[in-house]
Amino acid sequence: MNKKFFVLASALSTPLFAEGEAAPAAAQSSMIQTFIMIAVALAFFYFILWRPEQKKRKALEQVRGSMKKGDKITAMGIVGTIVKVQDKTVIISLYEGAKMELLKAAITDVQASSDEKVVEATDIR
Repeated sequence: MNKKFFVLASALSTPLFAEGEAAPAAAQSSMIQTFIMIAVALAFFYFILWRPEQKKRKALEQVRGSMKKGDKITAMGIVGTIVKVQDKTVIISLYEGAKMELLKAAITDVQASSDEKVVEATDIR
């Protein structure tokens, strides 16, 4: 029984992993690799997802800010012509004179009025 106890005690006292100078260096290089991978992932998300979305949002806000009476808009599948532009909403005219008030944030597409297109075509010549 003493022999079994001695074998068990010596097995528990021996280190399972190599100790010495190599262990801290390996841990440090592992941390550096982890930080590099996190930096690559953040750069990927910034350049592939966030930055293009910010550009798209800014362009849409600029278009929404330049809306005026007579422009044709699309909002949530509803198509109409702007009758009045207010601070946060627009009033549009639908089919046969029906009117609706929409939030500017809901507008997804703005097409300039046909009068403006004629003026632009004459300015080019």
